[in-house]
Amino acid sequence: MHIIIKKRNTAILTFLKKILSVSSVQPKAAAVAAPVQSSNAKSYPRSEHCISRSQISGNALKVLQRLKAAGFEAYLVGGCVRDLLLGREPKDFDVATNASPEQVKQVFRNCRIIGRRFRLAHVFFGRDIVEVATFRGAETDDSERQQVDEDGRLLRDNVFGTLEEDVWRRDFTVNALYYSIRDFSVIDYTGGMEDHRNAVIRLIGDPLVRYREDPVRMLRAVRFAVKLGFSLHPGTEKPLFELADLLQSIPSARLYDEVLKLFLAGYGLQTFEMLRHYGLFGILFPLTDRCLATEAHDFPRLFLIRALENSDIRFSEGKTLTPYFLLAALLWEPLQMAAQKHIQHGDNETLAYQNAANDILNKQIRITAMPRHVTQAMRDVWFMQAKFAKTVGSRPFRLLEQPKFRAAFDFLALRAETGGADPELVAWWAKFQDADDTTRQAMTAPSKNGGDKSGRRKPRRYRGRSKSDAQS
Repeated sequence: MHIIIKKRNTAILTFLKKILSVSSVQPKAAAVAAPVQSSNAKSYPRSEHCISRSQISGNALKVLQRLKAAGFEAYLVGGCVRDLLLGREPKDFDVATNASPEQVKQVFRNCRIIGRRFRLAHVFFGRDIVEVATFRGAETDDSERQQVDEDGRLLRDNVFGTLEEDVWRRDFTVNALYYSIRDFSVIDYTGGMEDHRNAVIRLIGDPLVRYREDPVRMLRAVRFAVKLGFSLHPGTEKPLFELADLLQSIPSARLYDEVLKLFLAGYGLQTFEMLRHYGLFGILFPLTDRCLATEAHDFPRLFLIRALENSDIRFSEGKTLTPYFLLAALLWEPLQMAAQKHIQHGDNETLAYQNAANDILNKQIRITAMPRHVTQAMRDVWFMQAKFAKTVGSRPFRLLEQPKFRAAFDFLALRAETGGADPELVAWWAKFQDADDTTRQAMTAPSKNGGDKSGRRKPRRYRGRSKSDAQS
């Protein structure tokens, strides 16, 4: 009997908690139905824009509708609105609301609060995630909620506010357009629709201040300009030449993420050229940039261009892109130069390349924190280049079984295309891969006089100028 009463009391307590939690997320009635009111805002009704609910993911619509039903404001915002207006399919859908992260979590049981610099709510639908951000407010003196370093960079920014305040905390005008689930209009405070029509990337506010708040905005400006085919507004562009050094204050893990976005999205070559134009590439890859500035015969630049073109083509064809391959290409020439210095100091070739790889990767990791599995794969690709020259005996068979063989072979082929390796060696390995066992045995058998039966002429020195290239 006591057990039954206890269970009933527990059930009643649970029921009361549910009622209280639902009531606690309801805002004041005046805030529920109030439309956006501001002399600065321009509202574009459904008839004046091309965004349809049929283009929005079902899960994003669920989040918008449930927040609206709970009495909160809810808008699609950022890149998804920008891409929908361009007729593109957004990669993801972000929601902005006046609900705090804790209130969002009360509305959605499938929600997790993340972030320290700025707290966000992630609503999970299986593998699909809808990111929900609370409106950011104006600057405050509350050091617990907002922290800025001596250079003006925001370290923490958990100041919540209104829609109108949130607009001015965003980076670019074309990313500050809000799609309202209430009446399906697009709300514009900053002239984003006009910039969208004119294909212009423009920072919101004073560019010098905004870049100092978050120097990564410089990389984002370049990335959006290339991705969208837009031009940079003169006021947004000019500080790029002056403030590139601010990127040195950004955590290396964040810069690594930005590097992947910059170079593995199908616009790598254009991005590379634009980053070099503004002096930003030299901050991300200083060793490579120095090689590009001093190298004779334009070899490193030609090799990098071909590697970037290759990645962009693969992206357009829907093929997988692996970060380690392109990163290995970006750091190949610094590796070559470092290895030559070790050889001049008496190291044998194998040890020279191992020590050079350690030197180069240790320096680069301080700038872009590449994960260990990425740096190991880069080493595999690099160290296999010299092994391709061994075409007699059992070594070609063992090399063929290596997990990174295909990537290393593609790397060799790129080098050959740009004068850094022997094209005949590439042809030999292409034939060896597709040959049957009998042909492979014949290709790798030593000649009777102890020479190489492959028939290739004596290797020349190539413009890569490393000893391994000479052997190739």
